[in-house]
Amino acid sequence: MIRRRHLLVGATALGMARQARAGDTVSLLVGAKPGSPTDEQARAFMPFLVRHLPFTEVNIRNVPGGAGLAAAQALAEAAADGRTLGWTATPNLPARSVDRGADDLMQRILLLGAVQKEPIAIVSPAATPLGSVQDIVARAADDADAVPFGTPPAGSPPHLAALRLQALAGSRLNIVAFPSAAAARQAAIAGNVAAAALGLSSAISDLREGRLVGLGIAASIRTEVFPDMPPLRDAGLNLSAFIRRGIAAPAGLPADIARKLRQAMQAVVTDPEFRDQADARGFVATWIGGATWKVLADDERSELAQLWATEPWLQDGAG
Repeated sequence: MIRRRHLLVGATALGMARQARAGDTVSLLVGAKPGSPTDEQARAFMPFLVRHLPFTEVNIRNVPGGAGLAAAQALAEAAADGRTLGWTATPNLPARSVDRGADDLMQRILLLGAVQKEPIAIVSPAATPLGSVQDIVARAADDADAVPFGTPPAGSPPHLAALRLQALAGSRLNIVAFPSAAAARQAAIAGNVAAAALGLSSAISDLREGRLVGLGIAASIRTEVFPDMPPLRDAGLNLSAFIRRGIAAPAGLPADIARKLRQAMQAVVTDPEFRDQADARGFVATWIGGATWKVLADDERSELAQLWATEPWLQDGAG
């Protein structure tokens, strides 16, 4: 026989669970339009975050504008109560701090941790491939227009990597910025550019299917995602360029909430299904703690500020 007391206890527990589930609703700000690559990355990650954050509902809130600046500013201005988080990437965040004059932006945002690390790849058309990344530099030394070098929009991580490669080479490269990564990739496949700098996730399908050839990857060692592509350092070009993606919050987030979120993200990184997704999409599933990520972001900001002083990537300045 079920006693009334047991019924009351059970009803109370159920009510508390429902209240917890209803009370923990988080908005994840995404600085891009619905259906964009950035939006798709966030939506692909979200189910794993929910899986490892019991009794939590996560809703995507798209805040496009300013190449991610609008979402970062909205995050910085939100209440630091754990109900508003941001899908954040570097070097995008430090780049917006530099090229949009948002000097205090990185102090108003708490980087909780990164869960993805994606290298920048240099690719060439399979039909008319270059021999190596050094070919880009060598031909540019003789004729700056000889090798059209495609990238996604100005200020994107691959475009910034191309500018850094140019500075490292000491020769003016014929960098052609396209409206999107997809446009830059298609231009490379069609042979309209001799090479392109792309995030590995943007190129991996075409590399695997033989439409593009990988000339090199901006990393110190070969990546497990695409082990056949040589690091640029093997060609004497000491360039390391990654896109790191993860979660940020408004500065001042209580320590207990931050700890709960970090634990969930660390669990995501070891989730076998998330690691399978990483292999398929072209990024490395890895945990980078918030403090380490902040140091890396600050270093990127310093380097980008120096680059901006000599090679501003937006024609209209910081506007």
